[in-house]
Amino acid sequence: MNLSSILSLFKKSQKTLSVPDTILIKQLKSLSKQSNLLVFKDVNIYHHSSIYTIPVMLLDDQRGLYLFETKEWAFNDLKNANIQKAQKQEHSENTLAFENTHAIIRKKFNEITHEDGVPIFNFLLMENLMEDEYQHLDESFKELLPYEKIIFSDTSQSDIFKKLQAAAPESSRLASVDTILGTLLVQYAILDQNSLHFANEQQREFIDRELDAFTTLNAPHRTGRSSTILLKSIIEALHNPTKKILILKPTTLACDIFKKELLEIIEHAIVEINLEAIEIITPLELINRHNAKLSRESNLSLDIDEKLLKSISLGIDTLICDDSDLYEEEFIHYLKVLQEKSQLLLVVNDSNSPLFLEQYGVVEKRVSFHKSPPYAKAMQLIFNLVNSGASKIALIASQESREKLFEDLEGFIEAKMQLLQSDVALINQKFERVLLCRYSDINAVDIDHTILMDIEESSSASVEAAFHISKKSVDVLYDDDSIKVKQLRKKYDKSYQE
Repeated sequence: MNLSSILSLFKKSQKTLSVPDTILIKQLKSLSKQSNLLVFKDVNIYHHSSIYTIPVMLLDDQRGLYLFETKEWAFNDLKNANIQKAQKQEHSENTLAFENTHAIIRKKFNEITHEDGVPIFNFLLMENLMEDEYQHLDESFKELLPYEKIIFSDTSQSDIFKKLQAAAPESSRLASVDTILGTLLVQYAILDQNSLHFANEQQREFIDRELDAFTTLNAPHRTGRSSTILLKSIIEALHNPTKKILILKPTTLACDIFKKELLEIIEHAIVEINLEAIEIITPLELINRHNAKLSRESNLSLDIDEKLLKSISLGIDTLICDDSDLYEEEFIHYLKVLQEKSQLLLVVNDSNSPLFLEQYGVVEKRVSFHKSPPYAKAMQLIFNLVNSGASKIALIASQESREKLFEDLEGFIEAKMQLLQSDVALINQKFERVLLCRYSDINAVDIDHTILMDIEESSSASVEAAFHISKKSVDVLYDDDSIKVKQLRKKYDKSYQE
């Protein structure tokens, strides 16, 4: 008999051995490092507006989910005890409650995937009971709590592994780890275009941990950092509905794309939150709010008296500044003063010491440097890309260059073009096959092929960001071997020699 029923235990004595309940959990975690098992302790399942906590859960991608309850029941507590089945009990010191957990898991899978999900197996972690002691218990106890479903305090790691494997034969029919855990543990579901990825260990640690008053998240482009900070914001809002979270994105277009991602995550997760709790705006909108608070007609100056600034609170509990390396230090200082008594999270791209390493949707892309008249070369490259059938092409240049190219390309190529406007709402724009952008326009834009011009007129951080929006190819156009060109070639041109 398995442990799918709920068991209530009535004991004569309340005394138990004082053995830390983490010993067997450590065994499981150690085992997971040597196999294809993933272990989670005190993990939450979020569904609508409810939060359910599972004490210990393990996934074997060849068998299914394992649920564990940890009990400190000792032999003296059990030898004269009466044990019986019960129904619909919650977790407590003296009960095992697997049935409710099964129902929650099945419901989550069914509402997202319209299927029951994966097989679920129940195990009991007996921190204070040894295998030999179990043999001396009443037969009724053994019937309701079978030996093969219990991990005892003296069960070896190899025997633990054998018991887990014995629960079911391997199966190739199970969904992927990304699908299983990205469906069940939606707080770790990284959405990338049409793909679902289960967050890696670094991302999960960041989502779970309490933010300090001032935190820096160092995460390169395409590491799922945008989805991660959105997931972090959603979880914060679920646990504290009155919390006010503000996210800064550089442009109106970037804000709109980020809001769309937020709604997609919430729709996938099937959670109910107050959408007003998470707001996404531009830095200019933030400054204008302070301007209104101060009843000033002119724009708020960043060098305003700090005492006055601190006295004008906007009630932001957590302020998240994405792509903060794109801003001047003066603005970052302004944010630090603004959030002195609250939380500030800066998201930066620093390849020297990144917290997030794994990248999504990235393949080995072609990077080429062209020392030739940039304007004529840009015309040639766009013509060739269009004729080859390529789509999602972006030329990134100064305002003057892109406007001139837009005029000259009309009638020269058979493809629809668009002058991208980052200060225009997403709903009022249609991304054409060829986009002509400024460096300030590209945040959150998804591109396959980029052509970079006028790099001397843009900041190094903006040029670096332009490199990473492209999935398939980058062409850099220049006419002089400047310091910036040499630095880029040293970093991205494998054939470059100084």
